Amino acid sequence: MREVRELLDAVQEVDADCAEDHEGRLDEAVKKELDNHPGAPPAVLAPSGIQHIRVRGLRGVSRTSLPSPAILEAVVLLDRRGRKTLVPLAGDTVQAPGLGVFATKTLRESLGRRVKVGGASVIVLRPSARDLAETIARRAQVLTDKDLAAILFAADIGPGAHVVEAGSGSGALSVVLASAVGREGRVVSYDVREEFLEMARSNAARAGLAARIEFRTGDVRLGINEVDLDAVVLDIPDPWAAVQAAWDALRPCGHLACFSPNMEQVKETVAAIRARPFVDVYTIELIERHMEVRDVGVRPSFAPLGHTGYLTFARKVLEGF
Repeated sequence: MREVRELLDAVQEVDADCAEDHEGRLDEAVKKELDNHPGAPPAVLAPSGIQHIRVRGLRGVSRTSLPSPAILEAVVLLDRRGRKTLVPLAGDTVQAPGLGVFATKTLRESLGRRVKVGGASVIVLRPSARDLAETIARRAQVLTDKDLAAILFAADIGPGAHVVEAGSGSGALSVVLASAVGREGRVVSYDVREEFLEMARSNAARAGLAARIEFRTGDVRLGINEVDLDAVVLDIPDPWAAVQAAWDALRPCGHLACFSPNMEQVKETVAAIRARPFVDVYTIELIERHMEVRDVGVRPSFAPLGHTGYLTFARKVLEGF
């Protein structure tokens, strides 16, 4: 089953007699669902095969069951060697470092296609969270893809979430968080070093996500101004010193995520968490190994399985056991 969302708030009804599939034939399955759910609008359920539902009062207008893609604010240019270049789509033309000048309109209209520049060619991609993390300019060490993905999943960070990050660094986590929370969400990123904040702001602008992130100079160990947060992510040398501030800022059942490069940091952090009303406390280390796939066979890559760090997670409660 698929949820079909009404896109116009002013429309309060769906006419079963006007429920048609994308080929114009009356679909009995849709009528049945509407008959069984007379109060369904503005959101009704329809079988997954149905593409459109016509709405009463909008003759000849159909609404797709799939959400419209977000406004494209940047693209990634991929060359034959797998190198990626993040290009913000601002103005009539854009400069891609090492590649040349492109018409913004051409890039917008060429998603998934090859575009020639000089004697070379690139494929135009819509940026993924992985692309954003891989293509930022770096001054500080950044979290890897596997750690970023784990933080989003374990801390339940998604569309509409309000998140505070401590330790902006180069902005890799900032842009991934901003991508995850969407236009309705909010990310506030703190760092005590203005030079890192400047780089993080620049990277957020290149990714087309600057409007979703507020960068602030500040020390979260002394307190967090925001309240009722869905998640707090600590990527600082002494996360245990900010655990109380995180608890104060989180909403009930909100998530805390801490990144620590070594075990001693983990020990201190977990001790601070367990001394306060948190539950579901656990720490993980993620090991990623690439596979080399060739016609003659498949084997693990000989690249070293480098340690990145440990992730500690917890959830705020108002009272413990």
